[in-house]
Amino acid sequence: MEPNKMLNEQETAEFLNCSVAALRRWRQEGRGPSYFRVGRLIRYGNADIEAFLESQRVETATQGGAA
Repeated sequence: MEPNKMLNEQETAEFLNCSVAALRRWRQEGRGPSYFRVGRLIRYGNADIEAFLESQRVETATQGGAA
């Protein structure tokens, strides 16, 4: 991803493999990636999308011992 590129809702939804409706719901609930409002337009920065994804990371415990 280009670090300074801005994506619209559709492009962001496709990248995150979710619906535009999910993005809109997340904005209403104060969740999801940070975004820019330019007049009536909503834009997502690549760095913000990557930060959001990183914040959703769940580390799993490594299992030791014999398998």
